[in-house]
Amino acid sequence: MSLMSERKAGHIEAVLSGRVNARAVDAGFDRLRFEHCALPELDLQDIDLSTDFLGKRLQRPFLISSMTGGHAHATRINAVLAEAAQALGIALGVGSQRVALSGGGFQGTDRSLRRLAPDIALYGNLGAAQLREYDTDDMRRAVDMIDADALIIHLNPLQEALQARGDTRWSGLLARLERVCATLPVPVIVKEVGFGISAPVARRLAGCGVAAIDVAGAGGTSWSAVEGHLATDPQQAALAEIYRDWGLPTATALREVRAALPALPLIGSGGIRHGLDAAKALRLGASLVGQAGPLLRAAIEGVAPLMAHFAQLEQGLRLACFATGSADLAALRRVRLLEDA
Repeated sequence: MSLMSERKAGHIEAVLSGRVNARAVDAGFDRLRFEHCALPELDLQDIDLSTDFLGKRLQRPFLISSMTGGHAHATRINAVLAEAAQALGIALGVGSQRVALSGGGFQGTDRSLRRLAPDIALYGNLGAAQLREYDTDDMRRAVDMIDADALIIHLNPLQEALQARGDTRWSGLLARLERVCATLPVPVIVKEVGFGISAPVARRLAGCGVAAIDVAGAGGTSWSAVEGHLATDPQQAALAEIYRDWGLPTATALREVRAALPALPLIGSGGIRHGLDAAKALRLGASLVGQAGPLLRAAIEGVAPLMAHFAQLEQGLRLACFATGSADLAALRRVRLLEDA
């Protein structure tokens, strides 16, 4: 196993351990509550949860967030995720394709994934740090490799800085990102990995042509804690622990980025625990809601547990629509949202 693949496998092990979540910060949804509607005037099962995102119709506003790139277990996990995404009509983001582009094997990130899920919104994925390593032809290869509908570029500067031999050369990447947005034949989505995207950064991203932003805020898996979990140097592990709770909570990031960029499609991820959190994220301006860690734990067990997880997530969202009198997601976004003191 290559060093890169070994690290990716370590990331999966860390997430599955259940010991790498944020502790002193949460995603911010518990302080928000919907105004209740005692007379909804609609039938629960008739609520329409479908949505359009980057030109593709989804049956439910859910994204399987990127999480499984570059290690031996990814082939099986990706197959499970693709099967569920196809059955549910939701979007799937693959894990980092860096290992595949480097010749280290596809681990499920090839055309077989599209054959398993021919109709879904499927997104490729590379790290922003790799914009120095790869040119636009490589980006096209990542897209063509899985017949992707869009390419996700993930931002993870703090994680890289806390990682053994991580890439901390982040100057000049915005200009490189702008070139990718201008030349790639599919839309570019930019996401964080769990520390949030602020309104000023979102404006810069929009200015360079990104099609959508996943705010990926703090409150779920802490990638500082993941790197601390994997660190062999005690001082590096201690430093990572100090930054376990770093970041902008997801609810705050959604609210601020939506105010700054009223028309740009947003994805809300980071600490989404259940359907009510998903409903609040959609109300704050998200077009889609993403999960990673909870889905990984279900997918390891197989398709049936993953489908059961999504059934619970959907029912929670549907109940929020019903209890607010919202016949569809557009109506949910108009419901009054209250904030506890």
